[in-house]
Amino acid sequence: MRRKARGLPGGGRTPAERAPGSTDRGPSVVTHTLTGLCCLFFVLGPVSGLNPAHGGGDRLIAAQNDHFRRWGLVPAELFGGSPEALLTPLTAFFVHGGWLHLLGNLLFLHVFGRMVETRLGPARYVLLHAGTGYLALTAFAAADPASDQPLVGASGAVSGVLGAFLLLFPRARVTSLFPFFFFLPLRFPAWVVLPCWFALQWLASQSAPEGSGVAYLAHLTGFLAGFLWAWVRYGGAARVSSADRATEGDSQP
Repeated sequence: MRRKARGLPGGGRTPAERAPGSTDRGPSVVTHTLTGLCCLFFVLGPVSGLNPAHGGGDRLIAAQNDHFRRWGLVPAELFGGSPEALLTPLTAFFVHGGWLHLLGNLLFLHVFGRMVETRLGPARYVLLHAGTGYLALTAFAAADPASDQPLVGASGAVSGVLGAFLLLFPRARVTSLFPFFFFLPLRFPAWVVLPCWFALQWLASQSAPEGSGVAYLAHLTGFLAGFLWAWVRYGGAARVSSADRATEGDSQP
């Protein structure tokens, strides 16, 4: 069974839109490009079920398994000395296990990534994305280096964006729908919401059964790496003092 590094499982909130603010200047070229490539790779691949070239039935299932193993990260291959496998922590970013997996990750990327890209600039944003994503998936693979289960998904890198967002925009207010408050929309600053999300990921990683299919360790590693990268690069000078930005969100099942 493959594992998915997916967006905010276990009680996370899914952002839906952002209010315009003074820190949003110009197009978010990298975020939009990554979104487009992920969508294109998914639609053309066998998982979407939209490409008739992959056939159906057993043939389609075989094509999906080959797709995950070819482009996803397989720990046993990564630590087995295969040179080609060294690139799979990057290619796995573009592979998703289903429509919900894809849309959940891209929604977070679109909402939080645009703000972080605007603050960092395209070049530094690419480095943040690639570096934290690579580290997150490699850390997960290192926890079980003999595993032959492919790891796919963008949320290791997206978690890195969330970590950087916390350092860069701690006072940006996040609106979420909480099931235990009858789905009333409540607004909290990022310095409240994102650490709570991190804590939920940690708790879920401790209680999740073996083979749960969610790479919590990749989420935790990516988030910490993104926060620390922003801290080392910018320190206290990175923070946007005004709370003129907002992310809108709802709960993810």
